[in-house]
Amino acid sequence: MRPLQALIPDPTSASVFGMPLWLWALVGGAGLFAAFQVYYWVGYTVGERVYKSRLGRRIDQAAILKVENAVRRWGALAVYGCFWVPVLRHTLPWVAGVLRISYPWYVVASALGCLTWVPVTLFGLYSVLWGWLLLAAESPLIAAGVAVVAAALIAGFVMWRRRRRAKQAAVSPDAMAGV
Repeated sequence: MRPLQALIPDPTSASVFGMPLWLWALVGGAGLFAAFQVYYWVGYTVGERVYKSRLGRRIDQAAILKVENAVRRWGALAVYGCFWVPVLRHTLPWVAGVLRISYPWYVVASALGCLTWVPVTLFGLYSVLWGWLLLAAESPLIAAGVAVVAAALIAGFVMWRRRRRAKQAAVSPDAMAGV
């Protein structure tokens, strides 16, 4: 029987393409922080013209209003929260720049977002991927089954969410007032 220490891998020895995982987290966090600053300043510089651009016309105006209202209501806290919402992560910073929220608070919120979101995502995704690869090495058939089940769960969740939104859109506010 092997000692317990042999079963637990050294967390500092993890690497991807020869670069330590902690360095990937540092580089990824710095890159995302820099991107957030660029998003803010582009939104700040372009201002309201971003909505009149070709891209701005393609985006649903109701969605833009929702994001604007979130930024107006929550300010820098909305910037921190947007890290945890996939599409919002790269759209809300532009709106924050257009609305000209306090830049010092924006920097604090985006720095805290990078410091918390990048390591959690990197290590979480790394763990899931590594676990699945270990499973695939042991039993490719079971790994394929796990991948199919995961894809089905994700597809089911997306369909459920679309149906729920469609039902909510079908119910008008006037109908809800009579309930």
